Amino acid sequence: MPETAGVGHESVGAIAVHTDPSNVEQFRAWDGDRGSHWATHAERYDEGVAGYQDRFLAAAAIGTSETVLDIGCGTGRTTRDAARRACAGSALGVDLSSRMIALARGLVERERVGNATFRQADVQVQPFPEQHFDVAVSRHGSMFFGDAPAAFANIARSLRPGGRLVLLTWQPARDNEWISRFGAILAAGREPPAAAPDAPGPFSLSDPERVRRVLTAGGFTDVHLQSLTGPMYFGPDPEDACRFVAGQQAGMLRDLDADTRARALDALLADMAEHRTERGVLYGSATWLIQARRG
Repeated sequence: MPETAGVGHESVGAIAVHTDPSNVEQFRAWDGDRGSHWATHAERYDEGVAGYQDRFLAAAAIGTSETVLDIGCGTGRTTRDAARRACAGSALGVDLSSRMIALARGLVERERVGNATFRQADVQVQPFPEQHFDVAVSRHGSMFFGDAPAAFANIARSLRPGGRLVLLTWQPARDNEWISRFGAILAAGREPPAAAPDAPGPFSLSDPERVRRVLTAGGFTDVHLQSLTGPMYFGPDPEDACRFVAGQQAGMLRDLDADTRARALDALLADMAEHRTERGVLYGSATWLIQARRG
């Protein structure tokens, strides 16, 4: 990540996205190939973690007249669900990906959710109105900030005093069968990549002590973590699931020669065949349901 202080700009077509330098690499990924894969497979990604959605929304306890901020909203499933609950209020979804935001806007029009809006923005530096939102939520979208305390401080400023923060984040990789299995198989004999525990990525908020430290530094109190576990869906059959994961984890396959890549994909397909159930291909997963309040 760049170490330069201050704020930069990245351009997407005619759109200038105000981006903190610590988030430029994440911007390039999410407004590039990673975001495109998510937009292309939006329903699959939503279905993958669908088992957590009801418990996540129940914890958010969104009232009919509340204003909601959805952080890292992706293609907007949680934003739409929140807007339906806040039927006399509103929900704003924010994400770095222009493709996912475009799809989210199309989906709210198709589903006629008139009180949900979307903005392509960097939550870390976006000038939200102060003390505006009643609740901020994020389903697996809050782990990618270059400067997490600064990002959560900005979110806290946007919340009314006592406003609620509800996050769903991954527990450590070792407790998530899906990523530990995929990582071992697609490494194809190489040392699986290991990110620094405080680096932006899926597991940056997997350590409860770091979660409490980061949120407290950002201005939150009453930080509580609850462990949730459940099966994660990857596809109706091993062949379909293997194609999906090969695209999702394309970075791990990119540097392999053709023969090694073929063997890795064969091994992945075989592992998925072992995880086939009547419901499709399922792997174990573990998340944290995190709740806090603006101090």
